[in-house]
Amino acid sequence: IAGGQGEFEAGISKDGQTREHALLAYTLGVRQLIVAINKMDTTKWSEDRYKEIVKEVSNFIKKVGYNPKAVPFVPISGFNGDNMIDASSNCPWYKGWEKEDKAGKASGKT
Repeated sequence: IAGGQGEFEAGISKDGQTREHALLAYTLGVRQLIVAINKMDTTKWSEDRYKEIVKEVSNFIKKVGYNPKAVPFVPISGFNGDNMIDASSNCPWYKGWEKEDKAGKASGKT
C-alpha cells in the first residue's frame, strides 16, 4: 500500500486498487495477508500516518472477510530498502508486528 499523502487515499477510495486487490485476493482464496505500507520515507516516517493507514485498512479488510489481528502491518521504503530485510533506524517507534490466529501468536520486526 502506498503511504504517501493522496496515494493512500486514492487506493482506499471506493474504486481504488487497494480495495480491489484485497477483495480479489480474498475471492481467490488467499487467506494469509501481509500489508507493507510503502513510501514511508515520503511521510518522514510519520507514526501518526502509519496508525491512520493501519486503522483504515483494518476496517476495510475486516469487511472483506480477513481478521485484522491475523494481518501484520509493516512500514517500509522500497526506494531506500528501509525495513524490508533489516530493521530501519528511521522508524524507532515501530516495535514490530504481531499476528494472532488459531495456531497462536507470531511476531517479527521486518
